[in-house]
Amino acid sequence: MNSLKKIGILLGLVVFVVSCQDKSKPNYQYMPNMYEPVGYETYEKVDFLPGQMEAMLPVENSIPRGWMPYQYENTIEGKEMARLMSSPLDSLQKEENLLKGGELYNIYCMICHGPQGKGQGTLVKREKILGVPSYADAARNVTVGTTFHTIQYGLNSMGSYASQMNTEEMWQVSEYVMKLKQDLTK
Repeated sequence: MNSLKKIGILLGLVVFVVSCQDKSKPNYQYMPNMYEPVGYETYEKVDFLPGQMEAMLPVENSIPRGWMPYQYENTIEGKEMARLMSSPLDSLQKEENLLKGGELYNIYCMICHGPQGKGQGTLVKREKILGVPSYADAARNVTVGTTFHTIQYGLNSMGSYASQMNTEEMWQVSEYVMKLKQDLTK
């Protein structure tokens, strides 16, 4: 009999809660922050963060994940120091690196330097830009390090490609340029 009373009281509470529901307006929210997130504007002042701003500058001397800083400056001396650099890519994967470097060369470099690296790309033939030298030019003394340095910083009318390619891709293109130079000087 006692359990029958408990079941009756529980059933009465359920009926009471259900009868209070009004379909014309939303029900009660017990944890509204889970349903209605608080949005913050990027440079809006907030009182609970250090510096009272949501978008803060990164910590000094920090570098983005997956990016390594380049050790030489964008100067003539830096380029001469880069001349002594060798490629850090795995020599056992040379064919894959050259294949990937060739694909990237066709995307970024061939329009000016041409498919064989003779400096006769589409833009040069149409006289949109002038003075693109051949990789076979002995006076240029192109090495894999100077090629990487030029891709990193740009040179003369060629701009930097550091924002379009990561470090490994720049080394792959540099190795491919050395292959083109070797093919031209045979």
